[in-house]
Amino acid sequence: MHQNADIHKIEEALSALGISDDLLTAEEKKSLDDRGFVLFTGMLNTDELETFRAKYEELMDKEGMNAGKEVHQEEGTRRLSDLVNKGECFDRVYTHPKLLASIYHVLQREFMLSSLNARDAIPGAGLQVLHADWGARQEHEPFHVCNSIWLIDDFTPENGATRVVPGTHKLPGYPRDYGIDPLAPHPQEELIVAPAGSVGVFNSHLWHGGTLNQTAKTRRALHAYFTAREHKQQLDQAAYIRKRTYDRISPAARYILNV
Repeated sequence: MHQNADIHKIEEALSALGISDDLLTAEEKKSLDDRGFVLFTGMLNTDELETFRAKYEELMDKEGMNAGKEVHQEEGTRRLSDLVNKGECFDRVYTHPKLLASIYHVLQREFMLSSLNARDAIPGAGLQVLHADWGARQEHEPFHVCNSIWLIDDFTPENGATRVVPGTHKLPGYPRDYGIDPLAPHPQEELIVAPAGSVGVFNSHLWHGGTLNQTAKTRRALHAYFTAREHKQQLDQAAYIRKRTYDRISPAARYILNV
């Protein structure tokens, strides 16, 4: 399958999806530029959240021990991968105008979806090292990747909320290059604490990581991860795309997937 002939550039895809520069406020752009992340509340309503939760658990039950294997499985978590092909409800995630406006603002050039996954830490697990989703970027390089986390459940200080260290997307190298223990709390870290239905968009060069789930319940989230178009996708969307998915989605969505 090939890209639709009507869409040749990312700007054309964004325009077709109703995305313009004024979708982001000056404050939201400044947060992405200076802090490396922005939080949007109310991106999913109650009905949409219930649909996502039901589909999430349906897929977990169906896939069992194979869940997440298309991209990554992680001890102490439940993961899902290739969500582009696993439910029409997920179309809204990777084509959401506010999200794509944010991705374009960070990457500033042609981009595509790298992967659409899900992750939730089981009780008593989920702590990740502080990390960036890219190698040791140097100061002169453009930003290569940008991620988003869609809160399917409330994120609280106790249930494994993602931590971020504002401003670190501008730093070259890794946390260890600065004498930082990546498992320890960072003095400048902030937790993404917000109600279900919120979406955090973060420059993936920002140091971040999941924290320990200290509750008796899981904490579910979706991750729509994007990369500049000159790089490989985390999941080769063209290799995995199913005909019913391709036929259902718009030419602009196909361009975002690079299929």
